[in-house]
Amino acid sequence: MKKIEDLLKLYEDKKEEIKERLLEFKKMINESNEIIFAELAFCLCTPQTKATTAWEAIKKLMNNGLLYRGSEEEIIPFLKGVRFEKNKAKYIVEARKKFTVDGKIQIKEFLLSFIDPLELREWLVKNVKGIGMKEAGHFIRNMGLSNNQLAILDVHILKNLKEFGIIEKIPKSLTKKEYLKIEDRMREFSKKIGIPLDELDLLLWSKETGFIFK
Repeated sequence: MKKIEDLLKLYEDKKEEIKERLLEFKKMINESNEIIFAELAFCLCTPQTKATTAWEAIKKLMNNGLLYRGSEEEIIPFLKGVRFEKNKAKYIVEARKKFTVDGKIQIKEFLLSFIDPLELREWLVKNVKGIGMKEAGHFIRNMGLSNNQLAILDVHILKNLKEFGIIEKIPKSLTKKEYLKIEDRMREFSKKIGIPLDELDLLLWSKETGFIFK
């Protein structure tokens, strides 16, 4: 199938860059609690917003310190370009409270207490408001903890899965059951073409956007 051949060729072209990016993700867990929390806040901001736009907003909040101490009202103006900024400011503040112990953000040890990325995703979805299956998987992958077990089913990935016949159509909304079903199909596709799941995600995302991000 020519589409698969083209994808494998693209993988050969981008493989080194993709592997380098995944190595960078694996180093993230060695960063400070504040940097790790910023990554969670970024993932909270990505629904219906370009990843680059969400990251620019988070960088501003990191630089002015409001990400770590600001109220919802103080954070909102800096979420320019992020959709549903009021909700997302609320989610950031609530997540910060959840991971704050004795006045300090303590998220690293919590993440490392999980061995299974699927269990960690389940916990995040149940306990962090604003985090769905996609956002939780995105955060875990960006922490280098996904171990090729999680799919990040955003619009770019779903579009490609349809193109390659993995799914018949792009669902308007994803229930947990549907998400897990498509994730299983993406895992099978990953094994079939010999590209690890984490690498396949970055490959398909870059195929759609023209660059590798996070």
